[in-house]
Order: sequence, then C-alpha cells, then structure tokens
Amino acid sequence: MGQKLTKRSVDGATPSEKYYFIWDAGDGAVKGFGLKVNPNGQKVFVAQFRIGSGRSATLRRTTIGNFGAWTVERAREAAKELIRKGNDGIDENAAKIEEEELAAAAQASALAQQQRTETLRLDRIIQRYMDEHVRLKRKPRTVSLYSFLFGSHIIPSLGTRDSRSITRQDIASLHRKLADRPTTANRCVTVLGAVYSWAIRMEIFPEGIRNPCQLQDKFKEQGRERFLTSDELSRLGETIRRAETDGIEWTPDPTKNVKHAPRPENRKTVIRAEAAAAIRLLILTGARLNEILSLEWRHVDLERGLLFLPDSKTGKKTIILNAPAIAVLTSLPRKNAYVIPGDVIIDADGRTVEKPRVDLKRPWALVTKAAGLEGLRIHDLRHSFASFGAGSGMGLPIIGKLLGHTQSATTARYAHLDNDPLRKASEAIGSIISSAMGRAPNTVPRNDPYGCTE
Repeated sequence: MGQKLTKRSVDGATPSEKYYFIWDAGDGAVKGFGLKVNPNGQKVFVAQFRIGSGRSATLRRTTIGNFGAWTVERAREAAKELIRKGNDGIDENAAKIEEEELAAAAQASALAQQQRTETLRLDRIIQRYMDEHVRLKRKPRTVSLYSFLFGSHIIPSLGTRDSRSITRQDIASLHRKLADRPTTANRCVTVLGAVYSWAIRMEIFPEGIRNPCQLQDKFKEQGRERFLTSDELSRLGETIRRAETDGIEWTPDPTKNVKHAPRPENRKTVIRAEAAAAIRLLILTGARLNEILSLEWRHVDLERGLLFLPDSKTGKKTIILNAPAIAVLTSLPRKNAYVIPGDVIIDADGRTVEKPRVDLKRPWALVTKAAGLEGLRIHDLRHSFASFGAGSGMGLPIIGKLLGHTQSATTARYAHLDNDPLRKASEAIGSIISSAMGRAPNTVPRNDPYGCTE
C-alpha cells in the first residue's frame, strides 16, 4: 500500500489479521519510509533501503519507533537520514547491533568477573576450606578452634574482601589488632595461612597468587606451663580425699538471701568418686583430659598395666599405667562402658545410650579453691607429670613417649627441668676443684662453699 503518511492517515489505519505496511507516497514523500500496522493495533514507523548502490547491495529494514512516541514528521526526517547514510554505504543498524553486542559482551564479562570475585571472597574460600578439608580430616577440637578464630576475628575483618586482593599489610593489621592477645593473634595468622596454602595447592586461585601470611612476624608468647611443687601436690591430694569423703565446706554468698541456707554443719559439697578418680588418673598418667573422660573399659588392660586408646590428639596411643594408677582403676565400679560415666539418655529410636562425663569443671574448681591452688588448670597436671619425670633425670625421650608426643620439639619445653646431667657435671667439677685446693669434697662447710678460709 502507498499513500501520503500524515497524522490523519496513520490514525485511520486499522489492523487486520496479518500485519501490513503503508509506504509513504505523493508530494514530499520519502521513498522507503513506511508504517507497519500490527494485528494488535500497534503502529511502528520503519525505513527500508539498500546499503550502497546496485542490485547486489544489501536490503535493510530498520525500525524507527512507535507512532505516538514519534510524530510522522520526526519519523520521516529520521528515515530520510537513515536512507541517505544507507546510500552512502553506512549501515547504522549494523553499527547499533555491534554496539549492543559489545555492550552485552562487556556486561557478561563484568558479571563473570563479579561471580569470580564472589567465588573468591575470603569468607567463601574459608567455608570451602572448612567443609572440604578441616571437617573431613581434623579432630572436632580443631574444627571448633578454627571456627572460633574464623568467626570471631578473621571473617569480621577480612571476610568480604576478594582473597586475591589481601596483602601482607592487611594481615599485619589484623595481627596488630589482637596485640593484647598474642596467642590468638598468632593462631589467626597461622590458620589463615593454612587456608591460602590449601587454596593454592587445590588450584582454586589463579597462578601467581602468593600467601600473604608468609613472612609475618609473630608475637612472643609467654609460656603457660605451671608445675606443681611437692607441697602443692600434697595439698591437692589431701583435698581430693576430703572432697570425696567428708566434703568441702562452703559459706553462703552474703550478697544473697541466706535465710534458708543450710545449717553450718551441713554446708559441705561432696564430689563423686568417679570425678576424684579422673583427677587422680590425670595426675598419675599425664594423660589429656579428653583421653581420660572418653576412656572405655574395653581399652583398659589392668593385667598388663596399659590403656589402649584408639584415638587421641596425636592418633592411636598406648598409655603405660603405674601401680597407683592401676589401684585407682581397680577401685572404680564398672557402671557402664565408660570408666568415668556420664549421663544415660534415650535417643530418638528409643534406645538407651551411655555417655561419658563431659568435663570436670565444678569438682576441679571446688578442689583447687579449697587447696589454695586457684588458677591451676587441669592441663597443668600433665605438665607437672612431665616436670617430675624430667627433674628425676629420666630423660626427655622417655618423657615424650610417656606423654605420647610425636615430635621431640614438643617435649623440649621441659628441657630446663632436666637437671640431672647438669647436677652430675657440677658435682664432678666441684669435686675436682675442691680436691685441688686441698680439701676433701664432702668436708666443705655450708657457709664456705668455695673451700676458702679467712
């Protein structure tokens, strides 16, 4: 169809079952300018032309815009310009498509980069490290420790950052923030370094990514070892005996209502025999708390004096029992599968499940307070076991085997207590010097240690 396109003629164009075109004709018409009328009544201005000249030139039809948004006059001028450029060999539509394609490609690239950045966010890498490595290959206590360090310190500080952008300065800043807790600060750097090492090893990072935790200086940590003296050990033993028999006296809190408090002669707390036995076993064996609390009777061989632990912090382990430890175990009744029994619960299937004791916090706090040893940790019993052995000249390799250390460096912390070789050397040197000075070694007066006279 061809007729002069005007506002009246465009308004009068009615839709039919199929779309059709009305091409501009008559005085002042632009050849190739037209109106497309769709079945739904939509009217769209178009321009049809060839790119270049000749019959082989590509025919192009380009949408200009909808009637209403575009007036007939404005659409005609736009069509005239498109047709002119087409005759000159300029394909505006192709340029527009190319521009749109380039924009779409750029948007896709930006989206892919954003997705990579999201995937490589530090908190996402940490989550993968925990799920794919730590929870599968480490013990529950390690999982708990790592979860605490990540959740409390590392993720709040660096979690939303792209892990590739984190620098050594960022790690140093995190380390400095925890300067008042040097052990925690050092552990944060260590576990975060482990995350990067794992991610690099698993090729999660692109090539060239370095571990920013490397070469980070650590804070000096104060040793936390506490060793019981013979006097303190005596007080502790006497207090345990009193706690499991007569009980430990207590006094009501004066800041609270004491009207209904028990009479003074009834104000005593008695600890269970199993709790007292657990503390004694910790002292006598140097075992870790969890090794004693999770100990099952099937792991105990009293005839050979051995504990066969299927799992411990350092893996499968055998503990050698001395006579006092055997006596403690012999005195205990076998109430269930565990040497130090805990609660018995009914699970979801209605089955009876025996549980070991979870901790010794309350009896330990009671005993240490009554013995005047507040602040003493249960783990210090293990240090004390080692200190008595080292001080008796048993040698660090033997102490390490008794404690279940897998590395000699772990036992080396007790080297300063291993005085027996030094004492023998000192005695030998003193004997030589004293003899040379003309006095028998055993006749040196206490107030004259060098054998000198005025």
